Amino acid sequence: MDPLREGVKEAVSKANTAGIEVVMVTGDHPNTAFYISKGLGIVISKDEVMDGLSVSHWQERGADKEEIANKRVFARVSPQQKQLIVEKFQALGHFVAVTGDGVNDAPALKSANIGISMGKSGTDVARESSDMILTDDAFSSIVNGIEEGRVAYDNIRKVIHLLISTGFAEIVLIMLSMLFFTPIPLLPVQLLWLNLVTNGIQDVALGFERAEPGVLERKARDPKEPIFNAVMISRVVVGGLYMGISAFAVFYTLLSYGYTEDMARNITLFLMVLFENVHVFNSRTEKHSIFKINHRKNKFLWMSVIVAQGLHLISMYTPFMQNILDIKPIDAEIWLILLVIALALIAVMEFEKILRKKYLK
Repeated sequence: MDPLREGVKEAVSKANTAGIEVVMVTGDHPNTAFYISKGLGIVISKDEVMDGLSVSHWQERGADKEEIANKRVFARVSPQQKQLIVEKFQALGHFVAVTGDGVNDAPALKSANIGISMGKSGTDVARESSDMILTDDAFSSIVNGIEEGRVAYDNIRKVIHLLISTGFAEIVLIMLSMLFFTPIPLLPVQLLWLNLVTNGIQDVALGFERAEPGVLERKARDPKEPIFNAVMISRVVVGGLYMGISAFAVFYTLLSYGYTEDMARNITLFLMVLFENVHVFNSRTEKHSIFKINHRKNKFLWMSVIVAQGLHLISMYTPFMQNILDIKPIDAEIWLILLVIALALIAVMEFEKILRKKYLK
């Protein structure tokens, strides 16, 4: 007589796929809770159901958190028992989000890592006790919010990867010049140009990246996991070393062949601009090959690369910018060589992904 809300079963399935376990905690009769939860795909058998009386006995035995590890439905429970259940799941190492609409849900909403109340049917007490309010009262909105949260977190990592790896490359370039007692490969104003103008455009564009394939199919991230995890460090080090060492090798070779310091810096700066415009595409994904993602989704990114490269080209032919940046036009042959070196960065980062998947857990 009381059918399931439309879209809830699909949302529960998506949550399970995303590594999010759904648990029903209700004041309804155990049989009612069992049949509804079974229809939603939360439980399979009644062994996964625990009623309020059983919860009371469990409390008397000391409320060992391991006893509820495999329970997915709690029925006929009091507000205090709801709160206890939340705290025990947290003790098991779970990051718990609670959704509710009534006064009796307030203690659990308050104790949860994230309390989610209903905006339409929820009580004032529930809304005040929560961290987030669903304006449409739809459980599917929670799953959609999780997906958007993952996309936002991914984009933050992409921007950080681009900025840190290119910055690390500049450090490697300068350090190598000190070790080999060569002139400075890039002047301070040239470094400023790289960081603020060319690099400062693409990182904004990365913030508009859409969801990668399978964003809701991967395992949930540990909330305590730092942004600079093993994956980030591996990508920054590999990409930064290649860019820094390659740029220094070009600078050193040019000096060896009789190029002036100014011209060697000019060519090295152009290579670094190419590196950053190529590397922004490597930053679009951590796990997938860049040849398997849709590059037409983020048109703003293409525009940012064109603008960044165009600004540098215009500066090379504009007397005012030539004097400020100490740069000049470059021959087409050198252009081609530098482009090949920059594009090789894609192969290096693709090889890093292959090795990481094989050896890094």
